[in-house]
Amino acid sequence: MRAVVQRVRWAQVTVDGQVVGRIGPGLLVLLGVGRHDSPETAEGLADKLARLRVFDDEHGKMNRAPDEAGAEFLVVSQFTLYGDVRKGRRPSFTDAAPADMAQTLYERFQDALRRRGFRVESGRFGARMQVRLENDGPVTLWFDTSDGLQYN
Repeated sequence: MRAVVQRVRWAQVTVDGQVVGRIGPGLLVLLGVGRHDSPETAEGLADKLARLRVFDDEHGKMNRAPDEAGAEFLVVSQFTLYGDVRKGRRPSFTDAAPADMAQTLYERFQDALRRRGFRVESGRFGARMQVRLENDGPVTLWFDTSDGLQYN
């Protein structure tokens, strides 16, 4: 899985002009699912993000996890994170998971966050979406589970 994670003051996603997901302070997760991902990958990445210390403590240091900060999650499917642009001018998406597999693991990832006690909003899988946000920091991080990401 690949994820671009932004600490936000607020974020929302709309489909056909209608807001389908909105959060206050928390993490916006743009999530791509690869063809070699598994339920264990989704669980591991959710656990990593649930314990990620990127929220400010009383001294202004990034030292608090999402649960300590009362953070919410907005998860948006983003298969284009698997776009390969090394050759030519048009991205290749051969490393992205097929839609049925990607949707299952996208939902599994969200469920894993909910089981950890978080409020989770989402976009609509497969839809053309518009995402608005106010990045806080700015803080933006990149995760790729195929890069040997350690979950502890």
